[in-house]
Amino acid sequence: MALKKPTRTLKALGLDTVPALAPLTYPGRPVTAPALLVADELHDLDLETPGLLDDVLRDRTPVLAVGSNATPAQIAYKLSRLNLPATVPMIPVETHGIGIGCSAHIGRNGYVAAAPYEAPGERRTLVVTWLDEVQLKAVDATELPNYRRVPVPGAPVPGLQIYVSEYGVLTDPATGAPRPVGDQAGLLTALMDHSPALHALLGPTPRDWVRRAAASPAVRERGTLLLQETGRRSTPWHL
Repeated sequence: MALKKPTRTLKALGLDTVPALAPLTYPGRPVTAPALLVADELHDLDLETPGLLDDVLRDRTPVLAVGSNATPAQIAYKLSRLNLPATVPMIPVETHGIGIGCSAHIGRNGYVAAAPYEAPGERRTLVVTWLDEVQLKAVDATELPNYRRVPVPGAPVPGLQIYVSEYGVLTDPATGAPRPVGDQAGLLTALMDHSPALHALLGPTPRDWVRRAAASPAVRERGTLLLQETGRRSTPWHL
């Protein structure tokens, strides 16, 4: 297996926070170098020797992460809570034409999650998670029905997939441009400042927002409708 020492725990690396359990930390800290997640540890991956990665990536589907799935603790949490092996290659790659905005809905954990949109000319480094068949189904279940998995046009990795929001992305009413995800607390504060109705339903603080939203599907549904009134645009993904 194409591994290099040392092996380091997520806690020692400061990567052990799970956004699903700590919503205001969303989207979490992504991996910054090729790594193999194994439960609560990261192994460095060797990309320099041709062919050494074949046994690691074989029979796995590459999925591009634009939000918390780039965070090893989030992936480990999604898999381990189902008693699935949390062994996942995670490799940053350079992408073209993909912007990252905010999905125009409130997720089950209470936060406003990231969503991609087509952005010709943009270049950014994003993390690819390589999931086996069982892991892919498990991660799909955490994304549906709010997202659907589609191929990435002009992908830097053959067969690359990405989760696209069914709600579109939020726009800034002042500029019409997609809102960046950024700091979750700052995002929620800005949304409440713009919408008195959202402030009344979920405020007055970001901590109140995530607590109330996570506790009630009805509140999330109402909040999503109010959120969309602040501005959104559809995001057709051309295959």
